[in-house]
Amino acid sequence: MTVRREAAAGFVRKATGIALLGLAPLALTVVPAGTAVAHGSMADPVSRVSTCFAEGPESPESAACKAAVAASGPQAFYDWNEVNIPDAAGEHRRIIPDGKLCSAGRDKYKGLDLPRADWPATAMTAGEHTFTYKATAPHKGTFELYLTKEGYDPAKPLKWSDLESAPFAKVTDPTLKNGSYVIDATVPERSGRHLVYSIWQRSDSPEAFYTCSDVTFGGKSAAGGRAAPARPDERQIEAGRPKSTVDHAGHGGDGHTARDQAGHTGHPGHGGHPDGTARDRADGARDADAPAPQGGAEKADLAETGGDGGTAPLALGGAAVVAAGAGVLFVTARRRAARSRG
Repeated sequence: MTVRREAAAGFVRKATGIALLGLAPLALTVVPAGTAVAHGSMADPVSRVSTCFAEGPESPESAACKAAVAASGPQAFYDWNEVNIPDAAGEHRRIIPDGKLCSAGRDKYKGLDLPRADWPATAMTAGEHTFTYKATAPHKGTFELYLTKEGYDPAKPLKWSDLESAPFAKVTDPTLKNGSYVIDATVPERSGRHLVYSIWQRSDSPEAFYTCSDVTFGGKSAAGGRAAPARPDERQIEAGRPKSTVDHAGHGGDGHTARDQAGHTGHPGHGGHPDGTARDRADGARDADAPAPQGGAEKADLAETGGDGGTAPLALGGAAVVAAGAGVLFVTARRRAARSRG
């Protein structure tokens, strides 16, 4: 009888341990399920990186994109929607050096910083304009649009002092329509070639995205033989997806892949180092640092921004099943122990 009781007690202890272990996946799984990402680039006026992606990262058409690809390599343009700093937290001017605004100080995108007067440019006029920003992974945040000052020289490296000190447009959580943010703004008077610089600072994360869009005032588009600069369409985006190292989820109901939850291969950890080496050494490690919203707020945010919260219930459900199974085992063990004592 003593042997039977000792065996039963051992079984109870083992079941208790299993039950506790069953709760661990619940805690561990909730964290990555709440992780979200944001990606995108200016579509109107089209950004440099988007134009070179649309022209073809392997064999671009314009002289400027050919030079940019030669400097950065094709992969930077397959990752056209990822010119970011994961931990910017609004410190854009402090952590991005002069001459590296278009690349956000990242060596990966250094081809975008090339000072040249032949970047494909979109014709623009002063006054009311509707800007569109392609969001392959929408999220809440604030957009700031800056225009270069009169006297801007595109043949020189772009500096912060080349931009107006205040944005001509600043919009928080703009309307998302057909996969693009829509920003209505009034463009200041200018003449000749200029540049629109955008900053998209997420409000649920320190991550920020940056774009440079070349424009011309008082003349036609300058696109190296094209009527207008190339811009990627949905067919090109889908065709380039297999070669991209970043996820394009976030709208259209496709949600986020496991790569989002583990960290992207294209997201370095930035610490304000101008050389870019430390920031690019651990691709993807920092994007998961963003705090995940909790409970009902998370569902509301995802609903408002087009994200997919389906992964969270799945994660909770899977862990709950494991925990429930362990609980049943525990109860069964207690009953067996009680019978042995009887």
